[in-house]
Amino acid sequence: MTKRKMMIAVVCGMVGCLCFGAGDWLMMYGAADYDTRYLSWLTSGVAQIPQWRFMLAMALAFPGIILYGIALFAVQNYITDEKHRKVYHYLNAFGLTPWLALHLYYIMILVLFSGLSQSPDFGYDLNDIRPICMMLYENTSWVIAASEAFMLPVFVYWFYLQVRGLTSFPKPVAFTNVLIIFGLLKGLTLLMPESAFRLGFTNGLMSESMIVWFAVMLIFEMRRKGYRDE
Repeated sequence: MTKRKMMIAVVCGMVGCLCFGAGDWLMMYGAADYDTRYLSWLTSGVAQIPQWRFMLAMALAFPGIILYGIALFAVQNYITDEKHRKVYHYLNAFGLTPWLALHLYYIMILVLFSGLSQSPDFGYDLNDIRPICMMLYENTSWVIAASEAFMLPVFVYWFYLQVRGLTSFPKPVAFTNVLIIFGLLKGLTLLMPESAFRLGFTNGLMSESMIVWFAVMLIFEMRRKGYRDE
């Protein structure tokens, strides 16, 4: 790809991060008090989130995954060996669908939690609703592990390629891998006080990590010498 096209593709990925990240914050930003017997994100603040926020979060995921795909498939052009490029390509293809599935999975639980909390037709309080949502989560949480099993290998493989010098990047850039960024940001959340901000930031960790990762690529592309500009 030309320098210009690669930069456009990476920017598309960053916009995709904003789509997913905005959805992550919309579906979780609220008062952070919760019952320790249940999931930490089943808070009284989340129970009061209006349904339109969940609908918007769901809608944003669809352009988000398309924009992610544009960037993540473009990244394979940095791989210098054709065989490794094909492996990355297929790992990426298998990993994109679970991004969407996992996002929608959490939204459906939160729609139920918020909807039952606010509906005058049911008259439930949070002590009634949390066990219902917890039962749904416990019986379907295998979806999380299955999705991550498809999503993460492409990033592990990308780290392997970079640290082996099989990409256009210098080897030390391997340590800007999105999974490493995620780990650092996760550690940062442990220092934050319980708050709506911490809840939203934690829920958006992968999107926030991805936008940093794409920003590193964009800076690299902007500074790269001796490369086609047209």
